[in-house]
Amino acid sequence: MKRDWIGILSAALVSTCISTSGFAADELKLKTISDATIKPIMDKYGIPGIAVAITADGQNHIFNYGVESKDTNRPVTPATMFELGSISKTFTVTLTSYADVTGRLSLSDKASKYLPSLKGRPFGDVVLMNLGTHTAGGFPLQVPDEVKTEKQLMEYFASWKPSYAAGTHRTYANPSIGALGYITAKSMGKDFAALMEDQLFPSLGLKSTFIDVPKSRMADYAQGYKRSGEPARMTPAILSSEAYGVKSTAGDMIRFIDANMGLVELDEKLQQAITNTHTGYFDVGAMTQDLIWEQYSYPATPATLMDNNSNAMLKTTPVKQLMPAMEPRDDVWINKTGSTNGFGAYVAFIPEERVGIVILANKNYPNEDRVSAAYQILTDITAAR
Repeated sequence: MKRDWIGILSAALVSTCISTSGFAADELKLKTISDATIKPIMDKYGIPGIAVAITADGQNHIFNYGVESKDTNRPVTPATMFELGSISKTFTVTLTSYADVTGRLSLSDKASKYLPSLKGRPFGDVVLMNLGTHTAGGFPLQVPDEVKTEKQLMEYFASWKPSYAAGTHRTYANPSIGALGYITAKSMGKDFAALMEDQLFPSLGLKSTFIDVPKSRMADYAQGYKRSGEPARMTPAILSSEAYGVKSTAGDMIRFIDANMGLVELDEKLQQAITNTHTGYFDVGAMTQDLIWEQYSYPATPATLMDNNSNAMLKTTPVKQLMPAMEPRDDVWINKTGSTNGFGAYVAFIPEERVGIVILANKNYPNEDRVSAAYQILTDITAAR
């Protein structure tokens, strides 16, 4: 079902103008809902700081908890930046989709079109859509540690041999989405990080989202903590920018979620690119694999969401390709988790309900608790209308 973007944007503008006394505008009610869910999780896992952003009926609300760093005890504020981990991948496919919409590449192209040295190699025959859906044929979760340069990366791809036929199995992996971002940058003739920071983030209206945090903003970069309690921040590596390297604030991320629901005014081609990332390509049981985004029929049960966002989904899973691909829909729960050693994040939104949530924490804690918290908060919001 194709979306009426003009109608959605008009409704959002009307909501913003007239919804001054409804539930969405009641900051106290929303904070009470958020507090009741977030504070017990912080206590359970000893999480120093969390930022929660909620969008409801076109209005955004941000609630901050705890501290950016246990050393400084500086409180989390709207300016606090967190590592997004694999939520970064949603920006990568947005850039790829924009390159597709503007004719720089096609998702049906083979990798060898942009990496000619791999022509005749198995990786060269991989279709870009498969790189963006974890279905290229099987990669390890991470790029091998010994691969540190572009030359070594090309050698790694040249020697790669698939474990499965493309499109038959889902294997969650950073090398495949990393390669898609790398190829997208090649197709656009610029460095990947520069494309993100100079083009995509500004076009989305994001002012505190970076791959390389500038010195002027380092004071706002939260200190992360491992599950053991040790301090940790990510170390840049080959393809890290493309796979898990973005840092952002709750405010910027909820704007990105609004953009994914068509609730902010953007360039028409960019909006189409965002919408196209919600196309469903593979049936993975209860989950449909979009371009990186993962979607479920709405309403979805908490058990379904927690099972499909657990570490079990890092294992190789047989899939069924949807032929034709599923058009973007509103009656779905769309989500993505993200983790680094010291941070844990989760984003989810329900276009039909016009609600969404961002939860950013400066400690890595289980995905199931992130999903459960988001589900409880969004369910309470929709039930209270």
